Amino acid sequence: MQQEHIAVEMLGITKRFPGIVANDSISFKVGKGEIHALLGENGAGKSTLMNILFGLYQPDEGEIRINGRSVQIADPKTAIELGIGMIHQHFMLVESYTVVQNIILGTEPKKGLSIDYSRAEHKVRELSERYGLQVEPGQLIGDISVGMQQRVEILKTLYRGADILIFDEPTAVLTPQEIQDLMAIMKNMVNEGKTIILITHKLKEIMAVCDGVTIIRRGKVIDSVSVRETSPDELASKMVGRQVSFAVDKKEANPQEAILKLHRVTALDNRGIPALKQLSLELRRGEILGIAGVEGNGQRELIEVLTGLRRVQSGEIRLHGKPVHNATPRQIAESRVGYIPEDRQKRGLVLDFTVSENSVLKSYYFPDFRRHTFLDYDKMSRHANRLIREFDIRTPSEHTPARALSGGNQQKIIIAREVDGDPDVLIATQPTRGLDVGAIEFIHKKLVEQRDKGKAVLLYSLELDEIMNLSDRIAVMYEGTIVGIVDPRTTDEQQIGLMMSGSAVRQGEEST
Repeated sequence: MQQEHIAVEMLGITKRFPGIVANDSISFKVGKGEIHALLGENGAGKSTLMNILFGLYQPDEGEIRINGRSVQIADPKTAIELGIGMIHQHFMLVESYTVVQNIILGTEPKKGLSIDYSRAEHKVRELSERYGLQVEPGQLIGDISVGMQQRVEILKTLYRGADILIFDEPTAVLTPQEIQDLMAIMKNMVNEGKTIILITHKLKEIMAVCDGVTIIRRGKVIDSVSVRETSPDELASKMVGRQVSFAVDKKEANPQEAILKLHRVTALDNRGIPALKQLSLELRRGEILGIAGVEGNGQRELIEVLTGLRRVQSGEIRLHGKPVHNATPRQIAESRVGYIPEDRQKRGLVLDFTVSENSVLKSYYFPDFRRHTFLDYDKMSRHANRLIREFDIRTPSEHTPARALSGGNQQKIIIAREVDGDPDVLIATQPTRGLDVGAIEFIHKKLVEQRDKGKAVLLYSLELDEIMNLSDRIAVMYEGTIVGIVDPRTTDEQQIGLMMSGSAVRQGEEST
């Protein structure tokens, strides 16, 4: 690649934190008008490297060149002046502000002493149409979907004149359709002369839109290759340092008695509209029951009534034969129900607590972790270190705050805590969202292990291939009820897709 065609070059970048070398003499380059992926496991150092490029961190060693010129990026303001924009995994938006107010925040155009919203809105509409973003400037952030919020973040960078855009795990919180839309938007952007660096671990997306890919493992560059000259299997093995199986290795299920029963359950959503409509369902020991459906058809409300986070209006839920509808979350947990929440940062962890403290969030009041009326931190540390070993949680120590760990390792803390509690029922919601192939393989293995121990596993995922590969039965939801229950061995994604859209109903032994 000739020098005049290089947009970004990072040479010998090293960044150290206490107890860890996050980036170890990393070098790579990105051509102008390319989509270049940074591929690696959670915690490999990808986001740290891009935070250096955006001026959020300073490298301990190394050089950065933008369009062939050596630069010092002291802060994000400098990065923006150099034409660099970053779309973070966790959005930085004010929910009570409109789209246009968020986009111009800090750079408001003036008309006399007032903000010229008319001019700003005109520019936002122009950018939105040019790049196919289809964003309405006047809407409140709190009223739009996660996918639309991400588009607002993209518009923020474009509004500030970015030519080089960094996307940090952009599809981690998107639905399959939103992912397809984002891929199209990224192609539009490079067609307009933008350069994109994509931080990801999703091989399907890399193969679909990227020109090149740099693989990072444990802070070091393993290889940089052209996407046309590689394969998903090769990328996966380079990323984790071993062969990775994309198929779920499991034996035939041996389902036993139903342990959790829902009978004609109705529950309201946050607007007071029925989200579950006389829904009936049974979950058996020794099986993984998958819940499939287009997002917004009652799946989240179903999980919330099962975990005590939402009230049931009518109907009943029985666990071990005893009614538990409208029980508290603690009562549900003490009935031997484990829960892997959809949002690990908001509902799964206390981010400022240590790994050790998070490992006992549901059991800190047990005698095992108390010395008279005080917590026994020595016992908590021993407990946490055992989980760190058994679940391969990569952390400097058990005293490290959960906030400092990668998303994959945060998820492993939750999996370890819930599985170690030896639940009879394990409710797993989006358990692999935002994780790399190695972490996904690990978590799938743990879910199957629970099934094989005679536990009942309820799996909710928007990844249809994950539902198909893991589940022993699949319950399809549409508009708040179960429209059919299918065997993944005798159906296909097309049939399930029709059921998810309400176009077909498959009668099963428990369909309602």
